[in-house]
Amino acid sequence: MPGTPQTIALVAGEPSGDILGASLMRALKARCPGLTFVGVGGPLMEAEGLQSLFPLDRLAVMGIVDVIKNLPDLLAARKQVVQAMLSERPDIFVGIDAPDFTIPIEAKLKKAGMITVHYVSPSVWAWRQKRVFKIAAATHNVLCLLPFEKQFYDRFEVPATFVGHTLADEIPLQSSRDEAIARLQLDPAIRYVGLLPGSRRTEVGMLAPTFLQAAKRLHAQHPQLEFLIPVVNDARKAQLREAMAEQGVKDLPIHIYDGQSRDVMLASEALILASGTVALEAMLLKRPMVVAYKFSRMNYQLLRWLVKLDHFSLPNLLAGEPLVPELLQDEVTGDNLARITSEFLQHPPHALIERFKQLHRAIQLNAAETAAEAVLTTYHEILLNRK
Repeated sequence: MPGTPQTIALVAGEPSGDILGASLMRALKARCPGLTFVGVGGPLMEAEGLQSLFPLDRLAVMGIVDVIKNLPDLLAARKQVVQAMLSERPDIFVGIDAPDFTIPIEAKLKKAGMITVHYVSPSVWAWRQKRVFKIAAATHNVLCLLPFEKQFYDRFEVPATFVGHTLADEIPLQSSRDEAIARLQLDPAIRYVGLLPGSRRTEVGMLAPTFLQAAKRLHAQHPQLEFLIPVVNDARKAQLREAMAEQGVKDLPIHIYDGQSRDVMLASEALILASGTVALEAMLLKRPMVVAYKFSRMNYQLLRWLVKLDHFSLPNLLAGEPLVPELLQDEVTGDNLARITSEFLQHPPHALIERFKQLHRAIQLNAAETAAEAVLTTYHEILLNRK
């Protein structure tokens, strides 16, 4: 077998990538002591020994307007990474998520003869599917967090490895509601419903009013219910309070928390939430949920022709069937959300919870270790093929 790599480059484009990169680096160091790491990362990756070319904050740009405004600097940053990699010639380059930034870098480096790996598949299986050909040209292996992603790449004969999801490793198969209740300083005798309308301004603007309408209806049907809402920052908290005032819910027993979304979900008997990774987290916490999402009218008319999915929530995509209720666009009403949630409260879905446990086990692969093994295997296979 070819020798051990000496230098590995990793580039993360956002804080979530910093978390993934740091865990991957730890697993790689355990297999190959003495490795040198270069690239771009945040404080977690730097703590593991990464020599970052520039601060990760330089790439942490969100929203189309901000991207356009910062485009010259983003392009300069990408050029700087490419030049540094071509100069240092690391044994392996790993782009972590942030596909619009990392995949063009991978393409240039692969063309220059370097071994490239992309960690976290873009949602190419959902929309803009022709991107799969650009990904194939850019990387020697795509590390997929979810099994249906690898199945998609297999259809196009693009090398991909299913490595499992870090959340499935992080969250135990059985979590304690009592401990979450205690951390939130709540009464364990009371029944709670969690409302999670998202973390972005547009999501909260679209969903919070309807979620609050559902809470009013649920409280009328189940007067003992109380409601838990986590917020990610002060701006979202102010936005939520404005929606509460508009919906006239000042008399509802609503508890608002700074962060603590996982405890909110654990403490709740059922959840009403926005589509996204939070739905996967709710599944791993074994909580019944109704998943909702709304777009602006213009965006919805555009996306309905571009997105090619039978389901849009991660639990349903994982299961390959309509496991949890999904409401989209005009279906997202207070009546619909309340009706489905009330059904969960009256008839606890034990079979659904068992299915959640099965899916949890299916993606619990010790992702960091599996990803490290895939990176090193890719390196050895490419070198063997070149001989």
